[in-house]
Amino acid sequence: MTVTLTDFLSDLVTNPALMVIVALTLGVILVNGWTDAPNAIATCISTRSMSPRPAIIMAAVFNFLGVLVMTLVNSKVAETIYKMVDFRGDSHEALVALCAAMVAIVLWATAAWWFGIPTSESHALIAGISGAAIALQRGIGGINPKEWVKVIYGLFLSVIMGFIGGILVVKLVEAIFRGFNRRKTYTFFKYAQISGAAGMAFMHGAQDGQKFMGVFMLGVFLAQGKADVTTFTIPLWLIFLCSAVMGLGTSIGGMRIIKSVGMDMVKLEAYQGFSADAVGALSLLTANFLGIPVSTTHTKTTAIMGVGAARRLTSVNWGVVKEMLTAWILTFPGCGLIGFLMASLFMKIF
Repeated sequence: MTVTLTDFLSDLVTNPALMVIVALTLGVILVNGWTDAPNAIATCISTRSMSPRPAIIMAAVFNFLGVLVMTLVNSKVAETIYKMVDFRGDSHEALVALCAAMVAIVLWATAAWWFGIPTSESHALIAGISGAAIALQRGIGGINPKEWVKVIYGLFLSVIMGFIGGILVVKLVEAIFRGFNRRKTYTFFKYAQISGAAGMAFMHGAQDGQKFMGVFMLGVFLAQGKADVTTFTIPLWLIFLCSAVMGLGTSIGGMRIIKSVGMDMVKLEAYQGFSADAVGALSLLTANFLGIPVSTTHTKTTAIMGVGAARRLTSVNWGVVKEMLTAWILTFPGCGLIGFLMASLFMKIF
């Protein structure tokens, strides 16, 4: 099942509930581009391969392209997110619960941005809608374990591939260029770093864009009173809309996150930044084709940790790492609980 642009616009002007869920979902996508996408260009800026403004513009463009191109090729991640939770039953109540989840996600992400902590927007999304689904179904039956377990797979995949891959790739790069003059290779790695950052931004759009499109489609169907839709096709107009909003969010900025990830955690040279970006992009590409929703934040930051640890463990600022790990650990129970409480409250009020 799909939704044509004509039908969507017709429903939008006559259905207040649809207007609300669309506004909230696009708000979450905007916040994702604003708070999560800067991870992709953090190393590029910290190694001085690019200055912040052109790097942010580049990230916005490649976020847009990532959502557009990869969704046309493979939409498995969107399908996983859609099927992960159970919003069947009364469509009005389900829509209210979903709106509450969107509000919870925005609150969580904005708080993390304020403190400069690169928390995972992907995990906030998953936790928020899971908490709301549990509130809606009055129990754990709101979760589909077969699909939800992919989140656990993604967590291990992103951390293991990121950290170990970061160590292996930077060691390989060092071995290949060992006999070269460091100054002569700087220009090569400067442009390689820019290419790697573009690849990370592209894959961020591919991964996170699909997650939010899955939720967007769920909201549209619920607003139309269709709580039992099980299969769908993402329309081209939605791909353009979500990619444009995410790109806009990225263009707003994100220097707090860039500083935490690219400057405070590990001091990197251009070849190390390139290694981290290459590993991160490859890990996200693998997860995308497997239909596993992974955190772009986890993937990128663990790759940076691996690159830093390959030199020596003391190269990594483990104090900053501890703050990030704490935020990651708290995201599932914290945002999930907020989603649950807000959904319970919203369903009583509305």
